[in-house]
Amino acid sequence: MSPRDGVNGAFCFATGPALTFCSRPAAEIERRSASGGSQAASGAGASDNADYIRTVISSLSPRLALFKSAAIFLALVFFPIGLSAGRYWLGESRGNWQTADRSSAGLLPLPSQHTEAIIRVYGARTVRWKAIFAIHTWIVVKESNASTYTRYDYTAWGEPIRTNGFAADARWFGAAPETIAAVDGEEASRLIPKIRHVVENYKFRAYGDYNAWPGPNSNTFVQAVLDAVPELKTVLPPTAIGKDYPYRGDWFGLTPSGTGAYASAGGYLGLTIGWVEGLEINFLGAVLGLDIRRPALKLPGIGRLGLTAGI
Repeated sequence: MSPRDGVNGAFCFATGPALTFCSRPAAEIERRSASGGSQAASGAGASDNADYIRTVISSLSPRLALFKSAAIFLALVFFPIGLSAGRYWLGESRGNWQTADRSSAGLLPLPSQHTEAIIRVYGARTVRWKAIFAIHTWIVVKESNASTYTRYDYTAWGEPIRTNGFAADARWFGAAPETIAAVDGEEASRLIPKIRHVVENYKFRAYGDYNAWPGPNSNTFVQAVLDAVPELKTVLPPTAIGKDYPYRGDWFGLTPSGTGAYASAGGYLGLTIGWVEGLEINFLGAVLGLDIRRPALKLPGIGRLGLTAGI
């Protein structure tokens, strides 16, 4: 048997005319071993990358779900407001607020023709660009056999509580009022003293107390009356911005009807859930919600879509 050089540095030994044995050099063996290890490591690395991607996606899933929910909520808030803005810019025709129509809308009978006691809560779109978002609300009462109506407003000029500053069912600077609540007869006679008591003892009655947003404003004032007279079972529309202002200073508690609970962060953010009040989410004064008792959607800028509010 004699050694001789083989191909690529391999050593070969001839043991006869037909048999030759060759061995590879150590470097070649190490190279091939390293190559096989590299392939194995590559396979393991791909598996690790796949596991890492799955872990990242799994960790992002709750965030993506939260982002999606937030996007849907913001769309439900701002899309209706956008529609209201379009309606305002394309259809507003009241002109200058100083010369706008403030005459009776003809919603109430003459007191001499209606001897029974009356309670009414009215609301109409506010003036100028604020009409995109909000309405102004007020209260009208008349005792049995009284010869006149008494109207209560809460305004931004002078002393906030204004009595009979306008006709009881007057247009609010050109905007026709809508009836939010109506009670007649003996029930109205029983509740009117409660209403007058709240008006006479309302906390924010001094000059300068009025604050358009988040309150106290006209809708805060009317809400305070409705809170004190839960028998009315009346909920102001979602466009009554300021109704959720915590005029008592309470950040949470039972709803006025006693059928649910509310939480409010200074009137800027809030949540209300109740059988009478329905579900309402207050976001910077804009209210989004659902009324089950009197089926309707509550949309910011638009108002109620469904049955009207009231008893």
